[in-house]
Amino acid sequence: MTLSVGVIGLGVMGAEHLRLLREETGGARVVAVCDADADRAQALAQGAQVFSDPMALIAAQGVGAVVIASPDATHAGLALACIAAGKPALCEKPLAATAAEALRIVDAEVAGGRRLLQIGYMRRFDPAYAEMLAVRQAGGIGAPVLLHNIHRNAAAPDWFTGPMAVTNSFVHEIDISRWLLGSELASAIVHAAPGGDPLMVTMETDKGEIVSTEVFMNAHYGYHVHAQMVGREGTVEMAAPAVTLANRARQHGHGFPANWVPRFADAYRIQMRAWVNAVATDQPVGASAWDGYVATAVAEQVVTALQTGAKAQLFLGSRPALYT
Repeated sequence: MTLSVGVIGLGVMGAEHLRLLREETGGARVVAVCDADADRAQALAQGAQVFSDPMALIAAQGVGAVVIASPDATHAGLALACIAAGKPALCEKPLAATAAEALRIVDAEVAGGRRLLQIGYMRRFDPAYAEMLAVRQAGGIGAPVLLHNIHRNAAAPDWFTGPMAVTNSFVHEIDISRWLLGSELASAIVHAAPGGDPLMVTMETDKGEIVSTEVFMNAHYGYHVHAQMVGREGTVEMAAPAVTLANRARQHGHGFPANWVPRFADAYRIQMRAWVNAVATDQPVGASAWDGYVATAVAEQVVTALQTGAKAQLFLGSRPALYT
């Protein structure tokens, strides 16, 4: 059976999701698209029905599932509409602009008694992170004690504000650290370099593990994500994100991409295939709405710690049984 998908938002990520559905994902067909730019929607439609209203796309009878890749501020309303319509959705992060808003989405999904949302924390599908998790779960490095993360961008967009380094970038480390360690984050303290960039965020988990994360929005040389897990009996870390090494101009090594899309190309492809299969089998995978809420809630509290300089004791509330 082929899944009929509607895609909302056709910017950088929406266009990539559209391509993946059409070119690299079996069992799915794009039947509808929607974007605030009508010309862009028409140009990318390729026979799919074009909607100007995302709510109308969600309500359309011919649309069986939805990819939400519209601007961040629209995610919550569209996610709630998908839940109300009983339609599965792959929603780009963040789930919502605030923790309170994200919790309302969790409550709506719990009330329906079925997980319909998968949040686009694609690193869970990245082969390097997946292998690190497998090593940890197999006991290959003993009990974890430290997790070191690096998150560097070549340059921050003009529309980035100080807190967005946390709410738009560091949220990935919030989610992947929980996933890699199988722990919940309990406290956080933030140190900012002069000018506010880079940040060093140090968190402790409910098991006593320490998670250090450098968030550098203007590192200039390229997009660079790295992680190393330190256990009582060894370490595991990512190798260079390249399949070849070049010798040129008296240098040996590999290049760095300009942004996250090339680095996580495999993760996005695997994520899309996994989501389509999950919808077909009604076996949810990936980050849940609860995980989306946790990432937003922790980010909010880390922003407070950044602004006050104080150590934040993180509060999340009780995880509903739907997500256990």
